[in-house]
Amino acid sequence: MSELLNVSSNPHVRDKESTSTIMADVIIALIPASIFGIYNFGIHAAYLILATILSCVLSEYLFEKVTRQKNTIRDLSAVVTGLLLALNLPSDLPIWMAVIGGIFAIIIVKQLFGGIGQNFMNPALAARCFLVLSFGSRMTVFTYDAITGATPLKLLRETGEGDLIHMFLGITAGTIGETSVIALLVGAIYLLAKKIIDFRIPFTYIAVFAVFILIFGDKPFDLEYLAAHLCGGGLMLGAFFMATDYVTAPITPRGKIVFGVCLGLLTGVFRIYGPNTEGVSFAIIFCNLLVPLIEKITIPKPFGGKKKSRHKEAL
Repeated sequence: MSELLNVSSNPHVRDKESTSTIMADVIIALIPASIFGIYNFGIHAAYLILATILSCVLSEYLFEKVTRQKNTIRDLSAVVTGLLLALNLPSDLPIWMAVIGGIFAIIIVKQLFGGIGQNFMNPALAARCFLVLSFGSRMTVFTYDAITGATPLKLLRETGEGDLIHMFLGITAGTIGETSVIALLVGAIYLLAKKIIDFRIPFTYIAVFAVFILIFGDKPFDLEYLAAHLCGGGLMLGAFFMATDYVTAPITPRGKIVFGVCLGLLTGVFRIYGPNTEGVSFAIIFCNLLVPLIEKITIPKPFGGKKKSRHKEAL
């Protein structure tokens, strides 16, 4: 009973289930993408996953030990943060850079802003953006099958074409966890079936993004071009596993839809008009900052509550 009353760490669960149970389900959902990433990119991908998980767990343990806070590593939230961070990294990134990202995610983004359930942005994505800004060249060059080359999105921007079968299966360059759409969808279906995540954010996000690409993309109303954008990059990973973070996403049904709309529009703008061909990470981080405003606008008034008159508001 006491576990249900404790304020838990990211994601902040508003449910009868314990945080550790929810986190275990998220880990299970990420196993297909993780296994495929290791298969696709080799043993170094496994080392990166292990390094980010350990750095996140140890950072949380040591910070709470030093500050004499209650130990929370058993809720598995730090494990989820480390795993998500790893799946957003290039497979050949040096281990020490991944460790820095894990420390940044837990200490800077999570603990220094109040710790458990108080972070205002997704720690894993914030760490990824930090690494991109700090080590840009290492975070934007991807290797596949021992060959360094462009990602599907970069090729899509340059040529307007993409190999849909390879992109759907994940036989292509990219970050460890983003390449295989089918592996990510298996995990997403699991989370939706278990009611761990709400459908409103990812479905709205993907739908609005699709409409944006159909209208403003380099090939308007070209379905093959649209499919390539949907399968390429971190859209599926971001929509189902990052944007749905309980702490940094709205809690109201209307708020989730507004949040999804903002995500779809921003990701579309960043992909089509931005210097970087991805845009998912920065779109989610930016929209995390909008959540308080979205909540303020969309939280329903209590039943029977009276609206203030304009005269009183003016006073």
